Amino acid sequence: MQLTGAEIVIRCLQEEGVEHVFGYPGGAVLFIYDELCKQNKVKHILVRHEQGALHAADGYARSTQKVGVALVTSGPGVTNAVTGIATAYTDSIPLVVITGQVPTYAIGEDAFQECDTVGITRPCVKHNFLVRDVKDIALTIKKAFYIASTGRPGPVVVDIPKDVTAAKADFSYPEKITMRSYNPVTKGHPGQIKKAIQLLAAAKRPMIYTGGGVILGDASVELTQLVRTLGFPVTNTLMGLGGYPATDRQFVGMLGMHGTYEANLAMQNCDVLFAIGARFDDRVIGNPKHFFDPKRTIIHIDVDPSSISKRVKVDVPIVGNVRDVLKEFNKQLDAGKTSVDAAALKSWWTQIEEWRGSDCLKYDRASAIIKPQFVVQKLYEITKGDAIITSDVGQHQMWAAQFYKFNKPRRWINSGGLGTMGFGLPAAMGAQLANPKATVACVTGEASIQMCIQELSTCKQYKLPIKMVMLNNRYMGMVRQWQEFFHGNRYAESYMDALPDFVKLAESYGHVGMRIDKPADVEGALKEAFARKKDLVFMDFVTDQTENVFPMVPGGKGLSEMILV
Repeated sequence: MQLTGAEIVIRCLQEEGVEHVFGYPGGAVLFIYDELCKQNKVKHILVRHEQGALHAADGYARSTQKVGVALVTSGPGVTNAVTGIATAYTDSIPLVVITGQVPTYAIGEDAFQECDTVGITRPCVKHNFLVRDVKDIALTIKKAFYIASTGRPGPVVVDIPKDVTAAKADFSYPEKITMRSYNPVTKGHPGQIKKAIQLLAAAKRPMIYTGGGVILGDASVELTQLVRTLGFPVTNTLMGLGGYPATDRQFVGMLGMHGTYEANLAMQNCDVLFAIGARFDDRVIGNPKHFFDPKRTIIHIDVDPSSISKRVKVDVPIVGNVRDVLKEFNKQLDAGKTSVDAAALKSWWTQIEEWRGSDCLKYDRASAIIKPQFVVQKLYEITKGDAIITSDVGQHQMWAAQFYKFNKPRRWINSGGLGTMGFGLPAAMGAQLANPKATVACVTGEASIQMCIQELSTCKQYKLPIKMVMLNNRYMGMVRQWQEFFHGNRYAESYMDALPDFVKLAESYGHVGMRIDKPADVEGALKEAFARKKDLVFMDFVTDQTENVFPMVPGGKGLSEMILV
């Protein structure tokens, strides 16, 4: 029996086990939407903006081991989605994005709602396809899911013209796929692993530096085993938080621009650095010239060979899936043939504990004005560290990363590489739908939330009980902080002097709104909000306008050049 292209699209999603698709209808995808309506295996979530669809699919993927799926129409539907696609690409998130296109005979004719989807998205996707023949839909979608989820994950766009969704063809969905031009390496080279273990055993000042690859590769168990076997200090990047338990003594905190004093100095002064699923980006190591003074030996595991020696020269490269490679490391370490320099390690820990004693995250706990750090600490206490936390981008994001202790992977969901304001709320929607029994909270700011605030309507429609924790300092906080430090206190266009009444705004969408302006009321408000299991509660915490995020490594400086107060 022949099926239309639209029917084939839906059957492919069913074959892949897709449960939720996030999207917004339009003319070029109406045949697909019509078929969505005729079945109940794949549930469509109607967002209020295509950017929200991509961020929701992104949050869905980050909080699970699944590929997120979005469906948008041609032209402005695609261009609205590009920010979300780029966000996922920068953070290596597996998405399949199905986009509508004008009919094949109209492509290149400046037709109504036409844009060059393949050309526009090429720089910010792992791969993209334009399907010109209905017979190619099934194989193309199979390839899309395979490419998105293997190797270094990423978004894949499948652009389908409207006439192709109306045409008919026989349907068969391949069980497996092989691509001659795409064969990601999974196993690490045995010789390189052996060499790395020898270097780790001889290290006097070792450091383990891990990134988002540990989360994406589902390697947190293997990482924890490795770190505890070796007894070395470990740090996570912003994207790697939760890859190693934050409450464990061997964890020295997040590193980088707003990392802890002890993490940054340990990173800067180690003699053997073991980098796992991380990419040495500028917000982590600062200026590479400073990073190599003093010199150190670097071991680097990454599934993407192009990420190795991209910013810094690596001595022992190991290409492979992080989990598979760490399993081999642990197997060799468990054999008992490797011992570390215990005396040197003890001395190294003494130095790290001295750095840790600086208490670099201290703040004024006696303030009469709500301190944002206090709100995040109370959020951690009340949720017992067991919530899924999404965030937008800015100061609130950094405070959430610093003060919420993530002990498990896939509990911290934020836009790291692209730094996309507006990400937090739709990402929380995706995470809540993927984990309906989980407690989901979004930490946001009064500037970021307004980027995608229309998604409060989506939350109402689908009864999503997300808890919004807004740290409202009446500024674009991180912009203001940089203007204070580097632009002579000239707060050019960073003051939000026309803010809405967020309580009334939340209530107008049918949710519960709270305004909290006294430190004594913070804990009670959070407890009340989280007690409302079925409601979205929007908490507007009026916080100190002058508070800055510390420590801070200024742009272009080295990790040891932190501003502490």
